[in-house]
Amino acid sequence: MLTSGSAPERITEYTHAGLVFDVLDQGPLDGPVVLLLHGFPERASSWSAVMEILNEHGMRTIAPDQRGYSPRARPRRRRDYRVGALVGDVVALIDLIGTPVHLVGHDWGANIAWVTAGRRPDLVSSLTALSVPHPGAFMTGLLSSKQVLHSWYFAFFQLPVLPEKWMTQPGRRAERWYERSGMTEADLERTQTEIVDYGALPFAVDWYRGLPFSSPGIGRLRITVPTSMVWSDGDTFIGRSTVESAQRYVDAAYTLTVLPGVSHWIPTQAPNAAAAAVMRSSAPHGT
Repeated sequence: MLTSGSAPERITEYTHAGLVFDVLDQGPLDGPVVLLLHGFPERASSWSAVMEILNEHGMRTIAPDQRGYSPRARPRRRRDYRVGALVGDVVALIDLIGTPVHLVGHDWGANIAWVTAGRRPDLVSSLTALSVPHPGAFMTGLLSSKQVLHSWYFAFFQLPVLPEKWMTQPGRRAERWYERSGMTEADLERTQTEIVDYGALPFAVDWYRGLPFSSPGIGRLRITVPTSMVWSDGDTFIGRSTVESAQRYVDAAYTLTVLPGVSHWIPTQAPNAAAAAVMRSSAPHGT
């Protein structure tokens, strides 16, 4: 809901397509707006350290718990989690904000950010993608590199029920999988509390199950806003060659930053680097 008044208003929740989304809104209300989209399996809280840094630099940060993660935004059909529906949620929030935003995404959130910027560049002042490249680069990587080996779980997550059981059983292999990906003990505890105990896990997995209902045209979208791509060389989910091909889809200022010694979980483990990338792409002309 919104507070009253004629000045910019704090957003704590918003409604779209009959769903209600919870939102974290911090920083100066009159500052440039940075909209942060979380990945799997995380929520808006994964941006806390990044938000604090950006707020200190005068930027207003808005981070929603996206579809399936917010308790009042959990439709049950797989098709309700197709990419177009997820992008629609983001567009509705930007419309509510009332001004173009500096759009930032990590992991799945990066995929949605790329598509939003490609389809609605009028709503996006700059794009910062963490870990996951343009969907065209990703799909090409699946066919021409070792990316398919990194992304085996995309097929596994299409199965009903089994992925959720695999991820919640005591002493589960999924926990060791996450540990190998670089998740710390604190990250694992947060995932248990904020995703599993919160009831979000089945709906978070539905983001993968919705992929067969998504338009293949997202792989051909051109990006016309200043863009920063950030990848970490400890990422076990995304290969470097896949990331390096993202630039061919961008018709604007573009930078690629490689973080040495950092795992996939950039927002929580390298918040200073993430915030720096946001500020770089949001600067005039993306410089």
